[in-house]
Amino acid sequence: MRLTLYSDYSLRVLLYLSHKEETVTITELADFYKISRNHLVKVVHNLGINGFIVTSRGKHGGIRLARPAREITVGEVVRHTEPDFDLLECFNPQTDHCVISSTCSLKGVLFEARSAFINVLDRYTLADVAAPKVQAEIRSIPIIQK
Repeated sequence: MRLTLYSDYSLRVLLYLSHKEETVTITELADFYKISRNHLVKVVHNLGINGFIVTSRGKHGGIRLARPAREITVGEVVRHTEPDFDLLECFNPQTDHCVISSTCSLKGVLFEARSAFINVLDRYTLADVAAPKVQAEIRSIPIIQK
């Protein structure tokens, strides 16, 4: 299973914010992660709509977490940022045109795997994955170029 860049950037934004008590600007995030400010504007907008962050405009505006990092699970973020988790066309009854769908055992196995993936993500909060050692090394987070 592979997450989209949108989820990747969303998680990066939230991890960064989990280490900051003051508001942060999108420009600061873009400079830190060396990714497009335009992409981050979209990510930040969506995170705000979904209640993960609070945004404020103006000269002293910025963004911050809407709730403590210990209350935000990685699974919750991924469910809000991924367009779908339909690993196969048969996962969605509206797109399922597979002639063996009704008797296929693979669908059940992959459905179970998808559920296990999300269940693991639900066990971890931003606070869990943003441990103190990460905070000490936040300036050395590697950027994966795609």
